[in-house]
Amino acid sequence: MNATSGFETAPETGTGTDPDPGRVVLLTTSHRVAPGLLSWPAWQVLHAADRVLCADGTHPQLPYLRDAGTAVEETSPTAEELIDACAGGRTVVVVTTGEGDPALTDGLARLAGSGRIRMPDLELLPASYDLPGARLLDLVQVMDRIRLECPWSSRQTHKGLAKYGIEEAYELVEAIEEGDRDELREELGDVLLQVVFHARIAEEGSEEEDEEGTAPFSIDDVAAGIVTKLIHRHPHVFGDETASTPEDVKEHWLRTKAVEKRRTSVTEGIPLGQPALALAAKLASRVHTAALDVPLPQGEGIGYELLEMAVRAEAEGVDPEAALRAAARAYRDAVRVREGATGAATEERR
Repeated sequence: MNATSGFETAPETGTGTDPDPGRVVLLTTSHRVAPGLLSWPAWQVLHAADRVLCADGTHPQLPYLRDAGTAVEETSPTAEELIDACAGGRTVVVVTTGEGDPALTDGLARLAGSGRIRMPDLELLPASYDLPGARLLDLVQVMDRIRLECPWSSRQTHKGLAKYGIEEAYELVEAIEEGDRDELREELGDVLLQVVFHARIAEEGSEEEDEEGTAPFSIDDVAAGIVTKLIHRHPHVFGDETASTPEDVKEHWLRTKAVEKRRTSVTEGIPLGQPALALAAKLASRVHTAALDVPLPQGEGIGYELLEMAVRAEAEGVDPEAALRAAARAYRDAVRVREGATGAATEERR
């Protein structure tokens, strides 16, 4: 019995000296799928193994492996001990997470590279795979813990977080317009965090529940709601209707949305708190889609001039907010160039 790991090796052989060095199977699993859902090859090798080892006593698969009749030893052998355990043609399965066991695999690689030891057959067998979107489960779990244990996060409310949602949305738009894909990935994560954070607060019930009588809901309710909405608003994908152009899709969307919302005006549902140019363009878009002939209000002042420009931009397929931001960035660059020239001239005079 090894004093450090508590791992018993085969007593009749020395390290790597057996004529049949056996087989090591590193069985990787994902905690992001339901425990017990393993591939058939994984179950086959587990049932046929001489020994099954797992260093993590809290591994979510262990209860299900034992229920299936697989004896699992909770131990963490060294590479040398593992090779000895395989001596005599034995098969030893090491159950790990999807990240594997770097210390063990590095040790096996070191021994294999030495050329002094006859190595057992080494096999990496994925027992379960992450489905697309599985890492979202990690985000939910991390958010749960932060909400419980972080002094700042545990005190946040929907209203207190509202400004961060606006900031993150602006930063996302900036990353898109700058064409920076690394920044885009990060900003999408920040926006996603806001969604999960608000859903976590809503799951507890909050000050809004007392004031407005709203029921608690979870991130699963949020996801279920948008899934239902997307399916319902895409009858050309999930139903019997057809759509061959983007205009057909937009018509389906608006018609379905109108039935859902039962709005009496095309202006309903347009948030008045959004940036003014975007607001004007959105109103113009609704008017255009509804084929309404609405003359622009006449008045004096730059506000009416900006309204006219925003409506014209929408008619030409231009986002006035994006256009003005692009112009503003050019202005910013010009300011920096001028500042640099002024600074250089000042240094020369000194």
